[in-house]
Amino acid sequence: MIDRTKSVFFPFLLGFFLMGILEPGQALASGGEGGSSLLTAISASILAATVFAYLASMIHQPLILAYVVAGVIIGPQFGLGLVQSQEDIQTISEIGLILLLFIIGLELNLKKLKESGKSLIVTGVSQFLFCLAMGIGFFMLLGVTLGMPGQASYEILGIPIHGGPYDLLYLAACLALSSTAIVVKLLYDKFELDTLAGRITLGVLVFQDLWAIILLGVQPNLANPQVLLILWSFAKGGLLVLISFLVSKYLLKIIFRQIAKLPELVLVASLGWCFFVCGVADVFGLSVEMGALIAGISISTFPYNLDIISKIISIRDFFVTLFFVGLGMMIPNPMNNPGLLLVSLAAAAFLISTRFLSVFPVLYGLRNGHRVSLLSSINLSQLSEFALVITAIGIKPEYGHVGPDTLSIVIFVFVITSITSTYMIQFSHGLQKFLSGFLSTVGIRDIQNAPSEAAAEEYKEVALLGFYRNASSLIREIIDRKPELKDKIVVVDYNPTVHRKLKTLGIKVYYGDISNMETLHHARIEGARVVVSTIPDSILVGTSNLKLIRQMQRLCPHARVVVTAENIKSALEMYNEGADFVILPRVVTAQYFLPVLENLIQGGGQELKSGEIEKLKNRGEEIVLI
Repeated sequence: MIDRTKSVFFPFLLGFFLMGILEPGQALASGGEGGSSLLTAISASILAATVFAYLASMIHQPLILAYVVAGVIIGPQFGLGLVQSQEDIQTISEIGLILLLFIIGLELNLKKLKESGKSLIVTGVSQFLFCLAMGIGFFMLLGVTLGMPGQASYEILGIPIHGGPYDLLYLAACLALSSTAIVVKLLYDKFELDTLAGRITLGVLVFQDLWAIILLGVQPNLANPQVLLILWSFAKGGLLVLISFLVSKYLLKIIFRQIAKLPELVLVASLGWCFFVCGVADVFGLSVEMGALIAGISISTFPYNLDIISKIISIRDFFVTLFFVGLGMMIPNPMNNPGLLLVSLAAAAFLISTRFLSVFPVLYGLRNGHRVSLLSSINLSQLSEFALVITAIGIKPEYGHVGPDTLSIVIFVFVITSITSTYMIQFSHGLQKFLSGFLSTVGIRDIQNAPSEAAAEEYKEVALLGFYRNASSLIREIIDRKPELKDKIVVVDYNPTVHRKLKTLGIKVYYGDISNMETLHHARIEGARVVVSTIPDSILVGTSNLKLIRQMQRLCPHARVVVTAENIKSALEMYNEGADFVILPRVVTAQYFLPVLENLIQGGGQELKSGEIEKLKNRGEEIVLI
C-alpha cells in the first residue's frame, strides 16, 4: 500500500508544477488553448484534492469523501466555479478506472475465486436479479410506471419528476449495481481483498460487470429488445476473452521473458497490453473497463505481476483521485429541486437494504455464517459508477429513455451511498458484530459447531488462534513431518472455508472470532499447553497480539503463548507482556536464508536448486489457500 504522506503530497507538488507551466492569469474555465485548459483544470483539481485530503487525514475521515468535497467546492454546480468544463477531467478519470480494473485483474486469482465455489456463483447470479425485482416493486409503489414513448413527467412522494418512459427499468437496474472503484480501494487499504468476504465481494462485482454489459447491449433496442443482440454481446465478450488468453499464453509470455530485466519496459509493455485490449473491447462494442479487467486477468499468472502492480499503483491513485473530484463537480445543486434530494435519500436507503436482503440470505443459506454474509452485504452497499454511464446514455436525445431528473436522482444516490458505504466499510467489523448480535436475538443464529465440539470433549494441547498463510504452512508441515501432532491441535477461526477443509483433514476446528473471550472459552482453550497466533497485527481484526497475550494469561495462565510481530520493537513489547516466544517472520527468513547464501557463494547453486524443487514438488499445495 502507498504511504499516505506520499499519496497526499505527490498531487500537491504536481499541481504546482502544472500551475507553473501555465501563463499567468489564464482562466480556469475554458479559455485559452485546449491543452492549457486541461492542465489548469487538472491542477485545480489535484490542489483542491490535496488540501481537503490533508484536512480529512487530520480528523481521520476517509480520503474518498475529501476528494468528492473538493470537487463540489471547485465545481460549477454550486461551488466556486474554478472549473467550468468537466469533459477533460472525466476523460482522465476514466483512465484511472481502467488502471484500477487492470490492477484488479492482475491481483485476481482465478483459483481462489473458484475455491469460493458455489457461494460466489450463486450470489453473483442471484444478487442482481433479486435487487432488480425489488427495485421494480419499490419504484412502482412510489408511483413510477413503465410508460410509453413521449411520457414526460410523473410524481414520486408527491414531488413532480421530469422523467422518461423507461425510468422504472433504469432506476431498478442501476440500483442493483455496486461500485468497483470504491469497494476495491477501501478493501485494498484495509488488506481485506484476500479474505473470504473480500473474494466473494470482488466476485459479485465481476458478475455485476457482466450484468452491466447485458444492460448496455439491451439499451439501444430497449423499445424492441432483441435476443439475438444480447447473445451477440455475449459472443463478443467470449471472443475477447479467448483472444486475450491465447495472445497472453503464446506471445506475451515470450515477450515478457525477454524484457524481464528491464523494469521500465515491463511497465510500458503491460500498459500497452492493457490499452490494446481496451481498444479491442471498444471495437467489439464492449466496455473498455471490462477490457482492462480481462487484460489484467490474462497476465495475472506471470511472475512479473507484482512488479507491474507496484509501478502502476501510483499512476492509478492519481487518476482515481481525479475521478472522485470529477464526481463532486457533477453533483447538482439540491436547492434547485429539494424534493429530488428527498427521493434520492429514500432510494439510497432502499439500495442499502436490498444488499442485505439479496446477499445475506443467500450466503447464510450456503452456510457462510454471519460474519462473511454480513461483511459481503456491507461491502456492496453503494451505487456503481456504471449506473452513471448507463443513465447518461439513456438521457441522450437519440434514446430519450429517461429525463434529467432521473439522472439527478442517480447522481445523488451515488454520492449519498458513496459516502455512507465508505464509513460502513471502514467500520464494517463493528457493524457486523452489532448486526450479528441482533440476528441472534431474533433467532437467526450463526454457524453452530457440532455436538462433538461441546464442553464434554477433551482438551487439545495446541491451540491455533486464527488461520492464515503461516498457519496453513504449519499444518502442512505437521501433516508431512509430525502427523502424531495432528490430533493434539484445535484451530479457532471464523472462515467457513477453513472450517470445512480442516474438518476433512481430521483436525479439530472451532468456528468463532478469536477476539471474543466467550468463543475461546467454548473452544476449551483453557486446557491448552501452547497457544499460537501466527497472524500479525496488520491482518488481525478486532484484537491484537498484545491483547491475545493478556487474554491467555486470564483464560489459560499455565499455557505457553506464541505470538507474531512485524518488527523488533513490537516483539520486545510482546515479550515484556508475557509472551513465551515471538515469531518475527523477517528474522526467521533471514536465519533460513543465511546458509543458503553461503551455499550459493561456494558454488552449490545447482544442487541447492534441484533439492528445493524436489521439496516443493513433494510438499504440494498448502492446506487452505487464502
